[in-house]
Amino acid sequence: MTDIDLSAYFERIGYTGNRSATLDTLREIHRLHALAIPFENLDPVLRRPVSLDIVSLQKKLIADRRGGYCYEQNLLFQHVLRALGFSVTGLAARVIWTNPEGVITPRSHMLNRVDLEGTTYVADVGFGGITLTEPLVLEPNTEQSTSYELFRLVPQNDEGGGFAMDANAGGKWRRLYRFDLTPQYQPDYEISSWYLCTNPKSHFLTGIMAARPIEGGRYALNNNQLTIHRLNGEPERRTLTSAAELRDFFTDGLGITLPDSPDLEPVLARVADGKPVA
Repeated sequence: MTDIDLSAYFERIGYTGNRSATLDTLREIHRLHALAIPFENLDPVLRRPVSLDIVSLQKKLIADRRGGYCYEQNLLFQHVLRALGFSVTGLAARVIWTNPEGVITPRSHMLNRVDLEGTTYVADVGFGGITLTEPLVLEPNTEQSTSYELFRLVPQNDEGGGFAMDANAGGKWRRLYRFDLTPQYQPDYEISSWYLCTNPKSHFLTGIMAARPIEGGRYALNNNQLTIHRLNGEPERRTLTSAAELRDFFTDGLGITLPDSPDLEPVLARVADGKPVA
Protein backbone atom coordinates (compact mmCIF):
# COMPACT_ATOMS: atom_id res chain seq x y z
CA MET A 1 0.00 0.00 0.00
CA THR A 2 1.29 3.44 -0.94
CA ASP A 3 1.73 5.86 1.93
CA ILE A 4 -0.27 9.03 1.96
CA ASP A 5 1.56 12.34 1.73
CA LEU A 6 0.24 14.04 4.85
CA SER A 7 2.13 17.26 4.21
CA ALA A 8 0.54 17.65 0.78
CA TYR A 9 -2.89 16.85 2.20
CA PHE A 10 -2.53 19.34 5.04
CA GLU A 11 -1.41 22.02 2.61
CA ARG A 12 -4.47 21.25 0.45
CA ILE A 13 -6.90 21.78 3.35
CA GLY A 14 -4.93 24.51 5.13
CA TYR A 15 -4.15 22.56 8.32
CA THR A 16 -1.14 23.64 10.38
CA GLY A 17 -1.84 21.89 13.69
CA ASN A 18 -0.20 18.92 15.33
CA ARG A 19 -0.33 15.37 14.01
CA SER A 20 -1.46 13.59 17.14
CA ALA A 21 -4.49 11.29 17.14
CA THR A 22 -6.60 13.52 19.39
CA LEU A 23 -10.19 14.71 19.26
CA ASP A 24 -9.05 18.27 18.53
CA THR A 25 -7.08 17.02 15.51
CA LEU A 26 -10.01 14.95 14.26
CA ARG A 27 -12.42 17.86 14.55
CA GLU A 28 -10.15 20.37 12.87
CA ILE A 29 -9.09 18.28 9.87
CA HIS A 30 -12.70 17.13 9.40
CA ARG A 31 -13.84 20.77 9.29
CA LEU A 32 -11.05 21.93 7.00
CA HIS A 33 -11.44 18.99 4.61
CA ALA A 34 -15.16 19.76 4.17
CA LEU A 35 -14.40 23.44 3.52
CA ALA A 36 -11.52 22.84 1.12
CA ILE A 37 -12.41 19.78 -0.99
CA PRO A 38 -15.87 20.10 -2.57
CA PHE A 39 -18.30 17.42 -3.55
CA GLU A 40 -18.55 17.11 -7.35
CA ASN A 41 -19.36 14.42 -9.91
CA LEU A 42 -17.77 15.75 -13.09
CA ASP A 43 -15.85 12.54 -13.84
CA PRO A 44 -18.95 10.30 -13.93
CA VAL A 45 -20.80 12.92 -16.00
CA LEU A 46 -17.88 12.97 -18.46
CA ARG A 47 -17.81 9.14 -18.45
CA ARG A 48 -14.32 9.15 -16.98
CA PRO A 49 -13.43 6.30 -14.61
CA VAL A 50 -13.42 7.03 -10.88
CA SER A 51 -10.44 5.23 -9.33
CA LEU A 52 -10.41 4.63 -5.58
CA ASP A 53 -6.81 3.51 -5.01
CA ILE A 54 -4.73 5.79 -2.82
CA VAL A 55 -2.46 6.95 -5.67
CA SER A 56 -5.45 8.08 -7.74
CA LEU A 57 -7.17 9.72 -4.77
CA GLN A 58 -4.12 11.77 -3.92
CA LYS A 59 -3.54 12.80 -7.52
CA LYS A 60 -7.12 13.93 -8.10
CA LEU A 61 -8.17 15.49 -4.80
CA ILE A 62 -4.78 16.80 -3.66
CA ALA A 63 -2.35 17.34 -6.55
CA ASP A 64 -4.94 18.17 -9.24
CA ARG A 65 -7.06 20.18 -6.76
CA ARG A 66 -10.32 18.53 -7.74
CA GLY A 67 -13.30 17.47 -5.66
CA GLY A 68 -15.03 14.11 -5.64
CA TYR A 69 -17.96 12.11 -4.39
CA CYS A 70 -18.39 10.15 -1.16
CA TYR A 71 -16.09 7.20 -1.85
CA GLU A 72 -13.25 9.43 -2.94
CA GLN A 73 -13.72 11.90 -0.10
CA ASN A 74 -14.16 9.43 2.74
CA LEU A 75 -11.56 6.94 1.55
CA LEU A 76 -8.97 9.71 1.35
CA PHE A 77 -10.02 10.89 4.80
CA GLN A 78 -9.78 7.33 6.10
CA HIS A 79 -6.21 7.00 4.82
CA VAL A 80 -5.29 10.29 6.49
CA LEU A 81 -6.80 9.27 9.84
CA ARG A 82 -5.07 5.90 9.84
CA ALA A 83 -1.74 7.51 9.00
CA LEU A 84 -2.22 9.76 12.05
CA GLY A 85 -2.88 6.76 14.29
CA PHE A 86 -6.67 6.83 14.55
CA SER A 87 -8.74 3.63 14.67
CA VAL A 88 -11.06 3.89 11.66
CA THR A 89 -13.69 1.57 10.19
CA GLY A 90 -15.48 2.16 6.92
CA LEU A 91 -19.29 1.95 6.96
CA ALA A 92 -22.08 2.10 4.36
CA ALA A 93 -25.44 3.87 4.33
CA ARG A 94 -28.73 3.87 2.45
CA VAL A 95 -29.48 7.41 1.27
CA ILE A 96 -32.94 8.68 2.21
CA TRP A 97 -32.46 12.40 1.44
CA THR A 98 -34.69 13.44 -1.53
CA ASN A 99 -36.02 9.88 -1.96
CA PRO A 100 -39.75 9.14 -1.55
CA GLU A 101 -40.77 7.77 1.83
CA GLY A 102 -40.66 4.00 2.03
CA VAL A 103 -38.30 3.49 -0.92
CA ILE A 104 -35.49 1.05 -0.10
CA THR A 105 -32.27 2.37 -1.56
CA PRO A 106 -28.93 0.54 -1.99
CA ARG A 107 -26.02 1.03 0.39
CA SER A 108 -24.52 3.64 -1.89
CA HIS A 109 -22.99 6.07 0.59
CA MET A 110 -19.74 5.76 2.52
CA LEU A 111 -18.95 7.15 5.97
CA ASN A 112 -16.36 6.38 8.64
CA ARG A 113 -16.48 5.23 12.24
CA VAL A 114 -13.67 6.53 14.44
CA ASP A 115 -12.97 5.02 17.88
CA LEU A 116 -11.01 7.31 20.15
CA GLU A 117 -10.35 7.04 23.88
CA GLY A 118 -13.42 4.91 24.56
CA THR A 119 -15.81 7.01 22.47
CA THR A 120 -17.15 6.25 19.00
CA TYR A 121 -17.56 9.03 16.44
CA VAL A 122 -19.17 9.25 13.00
CA ALA A 123 -17.04 11.10 10.44
CA ASP A 124 -18.40 11.93 6.99
CA VAL A 125 -16.81 14.48 4.67
CA GLY A 126 -18.65 13.35 1.53
CA PHE A 127 -22.41 13.87 1.74
CA GLY A 128 -22.68 16.73 -0.71
CA GLY A 129 -24.97 19.63 0.06
CA ILE A 130 -25.33 18.95 3.77
CA THR A 131 -22.17 17.05 4.64
CA LEU A 132 -20.91 17.09 8.22
CA THR A 133 -18.32 19.71 9.05
CA GLU A 134 -17.37 18.03 12.34
CA PRO A 135 -17.61 14.43 13.57
CA LEU A 136 -20.58 13.36 15.69
CA VAL A 137 -20.49 11.25 18.84
CA LEU A 138 -22.32 7.98 18.22
CA GLU A 139 -24.85 8.82 20.90
CA PRO A 140 -28.53 8.20 20.08
CA ASN A 141 -31.27 10.81 20.27
CA THR A 142 -28.96 13.66 21.20
CA GLU A 143 -28.95 16.94 19.29
CA GLN A 144 -25.36 17.74 18.40
CA SER A 145 -24.15 21.16 17.30
CA THR A 146 -21.64 21.68 14.52
CA SER A 147 -20.33 24.91 13.05
CA TYR A 148 -23.24 24.66 10.61
CA GLU A 149 -26.42 22.64 11.30
CA LEU A 150 -27.69 20.61 14.23
CA PHE A 151 -27.52 16.84 13.73
CA ARG A 152 -28.83 13.80 15.56
CA LEU A 153 -28.54 10.02 15.33
CA VAL A 154 -31.80 8.13 15.75
CA PRO A 155 -31.84 4.37 16.50
CA GLN A 156 -33.85 2.32 14.01
CA ASN A 157 -35.91 -0.42 15.61
CA ASP A 158 -37.05 -2.31 12.50
CA GLU A 159 -35.32 -5.40 11.16
CA GLY A 160 -32.64 -3.28 9.48
CA GLY A 161 -31.53 -1.79 12.81
CA GLY A 162 -28.71 0.70 12.97
CA PHE A 163 -29.09 4.47 13.04
CA ALA A 164 -30.57 7.25 10.96
CA MET A 165 -28.69 10.50 10.44
CA ASP A 166 -30.91 13.60 10.67
CA ALA A 167 -30.01 17.23 10.04
CA ASN A 168 -31.94 20.31 11.08
CA ALA A 169 -32.06 22.27 7.84
CA GLY A 170 -34.22 25.35 7.54
CA GLY A 171 -35.72 24.74 10.97
CA LYS A 172 -36.93 21.23 10.08
CA TRP A 173 -35.45 17.84 10.86
CA ARG A 174 -34.65 16.02 7.62
CA ARG A 175 -33.45 12.44 7.29
CA LEU A 176 -30.22 12.05 5.34
CA TYR A 177 -29.43 8.34 5.48
CA ARG A 178 -29.45 5.24 7.64
CA PHE A 179 -26.47 3.04 8.43
CA ASP A 180 -25.34 0.25 10.70
CA LEU A 181 -21.94 -0.64 12.12
CA THR A 182 -21.10 -3.52 9.77
CA PRO A 183 -17.52 -2.94 8.57
CA GLN A 184 -17.04 -2.25 4.87
CA TYR A 185 -13.86 -2.70 2.87
CA GLN A 186 -12.23 -1.42 -0.32
CA PRO A 187 -13.86 -4.07 -2.58
CA ASP A 188 -17.31 -3.13 -1.23
CA TYR A 189 -16.77 0.48 -2.22
CA GLU A 190 -15.23 -0.45 -5.58
CA ILE A 191 -18.36 -2.41 -6.55
CA SER A 192 -20.78 0.32 -5.45
CA SER A 193 -18.75 3.06 -7.11
CA TRP A 194 -18.57 1.11 -10.37
CA TYR A 195 -22.34 0.66 -10.32
CA LEU A 196 -22.96 4.37 -9.75
CA CYS A 197 -20.59 5.28 -12.59
CA THR A 198 -21.98 2.81 -15.15
CA ASN A 199 -25.68 2.24 -14.52
CA PRO A 200 -27.66 4.41 -16.98
CA LYS A 201 -30.19 5.23 -14.24
CA SER A 202 -27.54 6.51 -11.84
CA HIS A 203 -28.08 10.18 -10.96
CA PHE A 204 -24.29 10.57 -10.98
CA LEU A 205 -24.41 10.14 -14.77
CA THR A 206 -27.47 12.17 -15.65
CA GLY A 207 -26.72 15.56 -14.13
CA ILE A 208 -24.12 17.77 -12.50
CA MET A 209 -23.99 17.96 -8.70
CA ALA A 210 -21.58 20.04 -6.66
CA ALA A 211 -21.50 21.43 -3.13
CA ARG A 212 -19.24 23.00 -0.53
CA PRO A 213 -19.68 24.66 2.87
CA ILE A 214 -18.71 28.32 2.83
CA GLU A 215 -18.46 31.01 5.49
CA GLY A 216 -21.98 31.39 6.86
CA GLY A 217 -23.65 28.91 4.55
CA ARG A 218 -23.35 26.35 1.79
CA TYR A 219 -23.17 26.22 -2.00
CA ALA A 220 -25.33 23.58 -3.71
CA LEU A 221 -25.44 23.16 -7.49
CA ASN A 222 -27.97 20.92 -9.23
CA ASN A 223 -27.32 21.11 -12.96
CA ASN A 224 -27.69 24.86 -13.70
CA GLN A 225 -29.56 25.68 -10.47
CA LEU A 226 -27.31 27.23 -7.83
CA THR A 227 -28.58 27.63 -4.28
CA ILE A 228 -26.65 29.52 -1.63
CA HIS A 229 -28.01 28.35 1.71
CA ARG A 230 -27.57 30.89 4.51
CA LEU A 231 -27.26 29.72 8.10
CA ASN A 232 -29.06 32.83 9.34
CA GLY A 233 -31.25 33.84 6.45
CA GLU A 234 -33.24 32.87 3.40
CA PRO A 235 -31.53 30.91 0.63
CA GLU A 236 -30.47 32.68 -2.54
CA ARG A 237 -31.26 30.90 -5.82
CA ARG A 238 -29.77 31.57 -9.23
CA THR A 239 -29.88 29.95 -12.64
CA LEU A 240 -26.49 29.71 -14.35
CA THR A 241 -27.31 30.29 -18.00
CA SER A 242 -23.98 29.78 -19.77
CA ALA A 243 -21.04 27.41 -19.79
CA ALA A 244 -18.86 30.34 -18.71
CA GLU A 245 -20.99 30.91 -15.59
CA LEU A 246 -20.75 27.23 -14.70
CA ARG A 247 -16.99 27.30 -15.22
CA ASP A 248 -16.67 30.35 -12.99
CA PHE A 249 -18.69 28.67 -10.27
CA PHE A 250 -16.45 25.61 -10.27
CA THR A 251 -13.20 27.56 -10.35
CA ASP A 252 -14.12 30.56 -8.18
CA GLY A 253 -17.00 29.30 -6.04
CA LEU A 254 -15.77 25.77 -5.41
CA GLY A 255 -12.10 26.54 -5.88
CA ILE A 256 -11.24 23.54 -8.04
CA THR A 257 -9.28 23.04 -11.23
CA LEU A 258 -11.58 21.73 -13.92
CA PRO A 259 -10.69 18.44 -15.65
CA ASP A 260 -8.90 18.67 -18.97
CA SER A 261 -11.45 17.04 -21.24
CA PRO A 262 -12.74 17.96 -24.71
CA ASP A 263 -16.18 16.82 -23.56
CA LEU A 264 -16.41 19.32 -20.72
CA GLU A 265 -17.44 22.42 -22.69
CA PRO A 266 -20.29 20.69 -24.59
CA VAL A 267 -21.60 19.20 -21.34
CA LEU A 268 -21.52 22.56 -19.56
CA ALA A 269 -23.28 24.20 -22.51
CA ARG A 270 -26.06 21.60 -22.49
CA VAL A 271 -26.53 21.90 -18.75
CA ALA A 272 -26.63 25.70 -18.96
CA ASP A 273 -29.38 25.39 -21.59
CA GLY A 274 -31.39 23.15 -19.29
CA LYS A 275 -30.85 20.07 -21.46
CA PRO A 276 -29.92 16.53 -20.35
CA VAL A 277 -26.23 15.80 -20.01
CA ALA A 278 -26.39 13.18 -22.76
